[in-house]
Amino acid sequence: MRHAWRALIGLVAIIAVMFGVNALGVYVFGKSSWLPELALDLRGGTQIILEAKTPDGTTPSTEQMNQAAAIIRQRVDASGVGETDITTQGGNQIVVQIPGPADDETRDRIAASAQMQLRAVLATTAASTSYVGEDGNQTPYPTPDPGLVSTPTASPTDGSDLNWVTPALQAKFLAYDCADEANDPANQPKDQPLIACSPDGTAKYILGPVELDGSSITDATAGLDTQRGVWVVNVVFDSEGAKTFGEVSQRLYKFTQAGTTPQNQFAFVLDGQVISAPTMNGVILDGKPQISGSFTQESSKTLADQLKFGALPLSFEVQSTNSISATLGSQQLQIGLIAGLIGLALVALYSLIVYRALGFVIIASLAVMGVITYIALCILAWRMGFRLSLAGVAGLIVTIGFTADSFIVYFERIRDELRDGKSITGAVEDGWGRAKRTIYISKSINILAAVVLYILADATVKGFAFTLGLTTLIDILIFILFTHPVMQLLARTRFFGGGHPLSGLDPEALGAVYRGRAQFRTPVAATAAGGGAARRTGRSRGEAERRQTIAERKQAELAGNTRKATEGDD
Repeated sequence: MRHAWRALIGLVAIIAVMFGVNALGVYVFGKSSWLPELALDLRGGTQIILEAKTPDGTTPSTEQMNQAAAIIRQRVDASGVGETDITTQGGNQIVVQIPGPADDETRDRIAASAQMQLRAVLATTAASTSYVGEDGNQTPYPTPDPGLVSTPTASPTDGSDLNWVTPALQAKFLAYDCADEANDPANQPKDQPLIACSPDGTAKYILGPVELDGSSITDATAGLDTQRGVWVVNVVFDSEGAKTFGEVSQRLYKFTQAGTTPQNQFAFVLDGQVISAPTMNGVILDGKPQISGSFTQESSKTLADQLKFGALPLSFEVQSTNSISATLGSQQLQIGLIAGLIGLALVALYSLIVYRALGFVIIASLAVMGVITYIALCILAWRMGFRLSLAGVAGLIVTIGFTADSFIVYFERIRDELRDGKSITGAVEDGWGRAKRTIYISKSINILAAVVLYILADATVKGFAFTLGLTTLIDILIFILFTHPVMQLLARTRFFGGGHPLSGLDPEALGAVYRGRAQFRTPVAATAAGGGAARRTGRSRGEAERRQTIAERKQAELAGNTRKATEGDD
């Protein structure tokens, strides 16, 4: 009984912790809810149509579109938005449908190409397109003369060589307008210098050729720099990238030691914008630089995910952003919930008819399972971005039947032990010892099927597989920490332990006449009892005969023949 009470107290503690975790998400972090999040088919959401742009205007290949769709899906999944529908259409468009409204961070995560480049800084100034002349008047810089020299007079030796800055490039840099949408630095040649601006348009740079790009990045994570109190992105390069970056850091650090600016800076360029241009204050040989800038927690995580999963093979332009209604709607959800309630009612009715008072144990177990499943879905929506789709609702309904099967296995095993002449407390323990093996095997098959289905099935079916696997695990937990401990306690009560006819554990009603090898309780004569007693005696006799082995039957027949012979002699 101490073991049973410890198990029940442990279950209460688990439920309390789960409610506490979700309460933190609701009242402290403001990111959770007391209602499970619904998926696109039940809630509706946002549809974003992206159109691919190629440099020569040709239609992109199927491989490029599929690769872009896969990268976008990885980005969205990493953001915690579940049950997203991403498809290609028309040969050059990607349709992204996400549950609920899409904020600016989500749009940037989806549409940004995330082409990361590392370039040395050659020159920098404020983002101005005008200057103050000798007369004190402010006038715009003139349009660069096409006749200016655009080829370096001496061949540059590295990415920090100022020979890259030709008179034509200098004039273009002075007149460069960061606000002009016609400027497209993202598609400039990698082996040539580049004019680029900061994201806020307050600074512009002349940058050397690309020395490293995003293809050398193996990992990227967002973190908080505790010393400076700012959010940063920690980048990890592969072996070749670490070697190249180490050589670049050695070169730039020499400029830092000499006090030469801005040649001691290196720029992280994302999609043609300089998101960070830090000074090289040391030699970095481990290939793990840190990107700092005006990041928030969300923007740093967005950039880290974009770098981690790679750049899109194409540039995309957002064609439209529309709100979409639920494809199935609340009516279908209500139908699914009604079907689940009908299933629960049928299970409860069957349990009460067949198992009598034991049926309330089944009902209570299902209720506890429902509470744990509900709060688990709320927590998963907050922590993993899980959204409940109609397929997920179907998984919950199917689990009701699987759970009822487990109860039947356990209770029938207890009844079998009672028929073997054991006490009710002994039958509960021995029945559990034998039934749990069967239950564990069947549940492991369900979990295996759910895992395989989740990995191999289409995205629309993943919700079914996920809820099936989740509720199966919860079902096992309920059996260990609730159903069996409750049966241990009930077996020691007068109502159940005494085998009351309404308890479902009445040995006489179950035909518990078997006492040992070929030994049976002598049935009460049918003529000496009422009709109900006669029927019970008949069922008991039939049950005893069905459970006899061949040897027992022969011994019983021999004993019967001996008794008849004795009566004949008398």
